[in-house]
Amino acid sequence: MKPYAWIPTLYFAEALPYMAVMTLSVIMYTRLGLTNTELALYTSWLYLPWVIKPLWSPLVDYFRTKRWWIMAMQVLVGAALAGVALTLPMSVWLQASLAFFWLMAFSSATHDIAADGFYIISLSQEDQALYVGIRSTFYRVGSIFCQGILVMVAGWLEVQYGVTVGWSITMLLMAALMIGLAGWHYVFLPSVEGTEIKGEKLKINNYIVQPFVATVKAFCSKPHIWAAVLFMLLFRLPEAQLAKMAQPFMLRTIGEGGLELSTATVGFAYGTLGVIGLLLGGIVGGWVVSRNGLRRWLWPMVLAISVPDLVYVYLAYAQPSNLWIINSCVFVEQLGYGFGFTAYMLFLVYFSRGERSTSVFALCTAFQALGMMLPGMVAGRLADDWGFLHFFSFVCLCTLVTFFVSALIRRDLK
Repeated sequence: MKPYAWIPTLYFAEALPYMAVMTLSVIMYTRLGLTNTELALYTSWLYLPWVIKPLWSPLVDYFRTKRWWIMAMQVLVGAALAGVALTLPMSVWLQASLAFFWLMAFSSATHDIAADGFYIISLSQEDQALYVGIRSTFYRVGSIFCQGILVMVAGWLEVQYGVTVGWSITMLLMAALMIGLAGWHYVFLPSVEGTEIKGEKLKINNYIVQPFVATVKAFCSKPHIWAAVLFMLLFRLPEAQLAKMAQPFMLRTIGEGGLELSTATVGFAYGTLGVIGLLLGGIVGGWVVSRNGLRRWLWPMVLAISVPDLVYVYLAYAQPSNLWIINSCVFVEQLGYGFGFTAYMLFLVYFSRGERSTSVFALCTAFQALGMMLPGMVAGRLADDWGFLHFFSFVCLCTLVTFFVSALIRRDLK
């Protein structure tokens, strides 16, 4: 099959469950009445599958084919979304829906492994370079669709049928879409892997333990390893807290210190203008680094990812009702984040070069997920205890940590 028949849909499908777990769950639980403490703690735990993903990635390589894993995980994600939808009206809706989100998170992380591996083995190096732009573009399209269009749909359904029913219908729509994508890929994904992998007996020591140990050794042998690990864990310390509370802040009432926006309005702000700012910042960041190198642009990127956090201090203090002001603040913050995040991702790429680069990069992304999970778990408690104004002020203070860990790794950059 031609790559254009499956690459766009594959990476669109990769984005949907990740955004459902990381974004939709936060908005949904906010609208269903959870406190900031509860929703931040519960949804931050959902990062765990991406943290421990390197532990079971060899299974995807040596048990069944990646094509099989892709379709199986898409069906499983669809089933998990349906499970969330059907359990929301129940008395045990919170426990049951979280269980299905856990299933979705593990399925999504496994799908990431299989999809990226399938992309590599299915295409020549020339085609990999040719389609990388399409791959990233449709992942972003999936992000916009999920945290923009679907959130706006959920907001409209809330008005028509109530919050619980509205979100149940939204999740069922997503489930149908994922099952449909699985059917599409059953037809259009090429069969490029030999059948010998399917029948091969899985040898735990040879295929899992030894490769993982070798990866850890390669990772730990890198120069200035502790500085690198601190950078991976702490560079996004402010963003890990801000990302978990930004949308609940928009949805909370004026009396609770929020902006009291509708679900649809929040979906528009983050799913359209916010994503445009994020994409634009990332494009510009990649372009300037390609011209002058990361070492020269590190401090401007650190400033870009740190200073715009101040817009949330302003929003929490002024609590404006003007949507132009609110949307402009979201755009500026996401633009700066997109530009500054380029430094983080490029450092991971530079750090991973050398022996077992693919596996080392996967381990780096595990630290990246851990760096988002742990601060996010306490962000809700801080927001509840201090209020949004003091919480966002603390987030801005945490940017000093970003500057510190950036200074630690700057000497290793080119």
